[in-house]
Amino acid sequence: MSTPDIQATVDPLDEAALDAAVEQALAEIAKAADLDELKAARTAHTGDRSTLALANRAIGTLPGPDKARAGKLIGPRRGRVNKAVAARQTQLEAERDERVLVEEAVDVTLPAVRTASGARHPIESVQERIADFFVGLGWEIADGPELESEWFNFDALNFGPDHPARQMQDTFYVGGTRTAGGPQDAGAGAASSNLVLRTHTSPVQAHSMLDRGAPLYIACPGKVFRTDALDQTHTPVFHQVEGLAVDKGLTMANLVGTLDAFARAMFGPEARTRLRPSFFPFTEPSAEMDLWFPQKRGGAGWIEWGGCGMVNPNVLRTAGIDPDEYSGFAFGMGIERTLMLRHGIADMHDIVEGDVRFSTQFGTEI
Repeated sequence: MSTPDIQATVDPLDEAALDAAVEQALAEIAKAADLDELKAARTAHTGDRSTLALANRAIGTLPGPDKARAGKLIGPRRGRVNKAVAARQTQLEAERDERVLVEEAVDVTLPAVRTASGARHPIESVQERIADFFVGLGWEIADGPELESEWFNFDALNFGPDHPARQMQDTFYVGGTRTAGGPQDAGAGAASSNLVLRTHTSPVQAHSMLDRGAPLYIACPGKVFRTDALDQTHTPVFHQVEGLAVDKGLTMANLVGTLDAFARAMFGPEARTRLRPSFFPFTEPSAEMDLWFPQKRGGAGWIEWGGCGMVNPNVLRTAGIDPDEYSGFAFGMGIERTLMLRHGIADMHDIVEGDVRFSTQFGTEI
């Protein structure tokens, strides 16, 4: 972009010089290819150092009669240049906007390039389905710490000091070594120095009974830890749900009715259950609950789903509840096992290895 020749003194009465300045300005304004070039031309031909601006400034040096004549010569010419700048700017802005619409256009019919996103893990979905079922019964969902006092994890649940589950082969001990026995009351239990990664969610039941007393209806889903090797059916970190009901007049019939309804909620209206006598330190009598499983390997048959029973009176006494006035039932089952039975998953590795392709096949739980 050339610039006009600027004289030290510009004669505001020289019509030829003024016309030449206007023609040069109009030519360079018309030649501007974009807004940046137009800005440079505007500065050169309408700015304070332009020919017309200097001529206009020189009017003040003229004698009186010449001032009016010079004003009539310069004013229209400056207006003509300014009008040309405005018109060219409108034209260039329109061209720019049209070009942007073309260059930045998005074809919404083209297939989108999507980055694979994560997926909700089916363990979480099943856990929420379980919670919804018990809330529907009017129960509450309880939670507790995963790092637990040995007293709450074992002693409060009637595990003897030499019970095999307390050995290092089954339990992750944290911050201390196991000692035989344990505190004999709730207050001492809270101060136990032996900490474990909870081996079941039953300590939540002990906490709830101590804190809230009876009557009590709670379900406790959560993560638990045992020193198992990872294989097709075991993992050292897994999930359980346990239920506890404590009230006046509860019997095994209440337990069976609850478990039957739970089985139907998880496996459909045709689900059938049965109880087999068993033993657990925290229930008496105790039973294993079996589920009729049409997809069982080798043909339809019964398959173990969880354990249950009436709460042992010793557990109630430890929690400060009178077993002569209240009775209760409890049950527990693995959430991974429930997922495997519901969806025919044969290998625990698929559940724990975190491959998003495994999770995406389950879609959305309704």
